[in-house]
Amino acid sequence: MLPASRSDAAAAAAPGADRAGPLEFRLSGSGGQGIILAATILAEVACTAGYEVVQTQSYGPEARGGASAAEVIVARAPIDFPEVEHPDLTLCLSQEAFDKYAGRTRAGGFVVYDSGLVEPSGLDGRARLIGLPFTATARELAGTPQAANMVALGALEGLLELVGYAALVDSVHARLPRKLLEGNLKALNAGYEAARAAAPPA
Repeated sequence: MLPASRSDAAAAAAPGADRAGPLEFRLSGSGGQGIILAATILAEVACTAGYEVVQTQSYGPEARGGASAAEVIVARAPIDFPEVEHPDLTLCLSQEAFDKYAGRTRAGGFVVYDSGLVEPSGLDGRARLIGLPFTATARELAGTPQAANMVALGALEGLLELVGYAALVDSVHARLPRKLLEGNLKALNAGYEAARAAAPPA
């Protein structure tokens, strides 16, 4: 079973698909962790589900190993401002990403981080922390740390219930080669179930 660590500040309700106004995400980590793919799948599935969606991305100075981030905005109404400044949820898969982006999360928002790679600090209770062992789980279930993005993607859906888990499964089937499907789908499911267990009660 995938363990989870969670701060006491996570006792309030998670932002869900029916909240008023846009829902803003920033997914961040190191180059090579699949951050861009995870954001792309999230954006595509949200669009298919009928949301208005904007996705942007940026890379660090190196394609692999440098910091990377991708932003996704999801809304029921047209999106007037297509840039993320203070996201409702920030995903951090590396310490560098946490140090750079976690503090930009809106007050009361969520910071979801890799509990095996990140030591959270400096937020002073401004954001709700949820730590899950994304990379360790990816190694265990998929045989590679590169599947941490699938664990994280499943966790975001488990926390927010935004687009439907089955839709994510369909998108992963469409995007990944058959030889990689089994491990990545196990990783996706593990993240989903762990986040559902760790999510604040409604």
